[in-house]
Amino acid sequence: MNMKDTPIPYDLVEEKIAALEVEEIGRASIREIVQLVSSIEAATGVKYIRMEMGVPGLPPSQIGVEAEIAALKDNVASIYPQIDGIPELKQEASRFVKLFMDIDVRPHGCIPTVGSMEGSYAAFLVTAAREKEKDTALFIDPGFPVQKQQMLVMNQKYVSFDVFDYRGEKLRDKLESYLSKGNICNIIYSNPNNPSWICLTEDELKIIGELATKYDIVVIEDLAYFAMDFRQDLSRPGEPPYQPTVARYTNNWVMMISSSKVFSYAGQRIGVLIISDQLYHRHSQNLSDRLRVHGFGNAIVHRVLYAMTSGTSHSAQFALAAMFRYASDGQYNFIEEVKEYGEKARIMKQLFTQNGFEIVYSTDIDQPVGDGFYFTITYPGMDEATLLHNLLYYGISAISLGNTGSSKEGLRACVSNVRREQFAALESRLIQFHRDFPVA
Repeated sequence: MNMKDTPIPYDLVEEKIAALEVEEIGRASIREIVQLVSSIEAATGVKYIRMEMGVPGLPPSQIGVEAEIAALKDNVASIYPQIDGIPELKQEASRFVKLFMDIDVRPHGCIPTVGSMEGSYAAFLVTAAREKEKDTALFIDPGFPVQKQQMLVMNQKYVSFDVFDYRGEKLRDKLESYLSKGNICNIIYSNPNNPSWICLTEDELKIIGELATKYDIVVIEDLAYFAMDFRQDLSRPGEPPYQPTVARYTNNWVMMISSSKVFSYAGQRIGVLIISDQLYHRHSQNLSDRLRVHGFGNAIVHRVLYAMTSGTSHSAQFALAAMFRYASDGQYNFIEEVKEYGEKARIMKQLFTQNGFEIVYSTDIDQPVGDGFYFTITYPGMDEATLLHNLLYYGISAISLGNTGSSKEGLRACVSNVRREQFAALESRLIQFHRDFPVA
């Protein structure tokens, strides 16, 4: 092929990649890809099909916006918020979990954080401090790459495995092979999964919960895409089906619920860390020695969150409390609003597969994987680094699955920032890519 005929000039792409100073573009982080593509767009004026970063592509919930404006007008900006959260948010978070998950948790254990990222950081730190011999996290991958970056920053140990080949009852033996060594302090996963969009079943969550109790470890459940498995209707408060959760099967759990995706409220960096009633008050000698505090929950709130941010945006807490309240009252169907992601994923996957691409994680045990915020792609004859590199010449960006802990070759594609009016450009670029790289 003649690289001079690509939508983005070959030499410019190479120049910008060199300026990025990464060892291999296939290993570049999400933010590094964002920086690279933004610099190419600025130099060319050509808009990319940007699939590299999971930024909400829908307007924020007006319920949250109006509640936050009202709080600011009430002068909350001049007052430090309580570290463990305003009473309104704690109460509504507890109610939301009951109505959409059928899980009872006291408001005491519902703690606002600066997005789920702060919640996971705090949970990683405290779970690793509970027992000296349990110093290693276990990631059920693929997963969110930045959580492993948090491990790097904290100098904490972790191990991981790709769950795709260990679904159903196979998951038990795989987990036992790690947990039986006695060094695992927590298990973390997202459900629905970032990036594969597979969803752990109740049977699989039961296995995780039973083993968490058996080995006394903490499960950290990342619900960034809460109730966004659009294959079933999880939008009705107080009615089954409910968002699947490990909390039905063990008391050793924390969960993170983010406002970023389900409420499109990413810019205000507000989420909640929910700690089970039993775990909140669990004591351990090593935790007391390490952080000079009694109790898991107190360690989270009065040591880690206090040291990190000393609380979460006061006005944003009122916004999230209002969004939870309206959803729980049945006056705000947040799932109906975000179904657009599933519709876009269905169309985009079809455009890719019509032009030689394949879906990496195509099945969810015995059914097709759902359409949602992410999907995964590969191209015959190309490893993921080569595919990512080549797509850049065609004005298409993504991140490698290797960054997510996947054992598969391919890329993660996020649908949120791709507008429907870009579908024609995406199709024409994919047609040219397929023509330039014919599949044997």
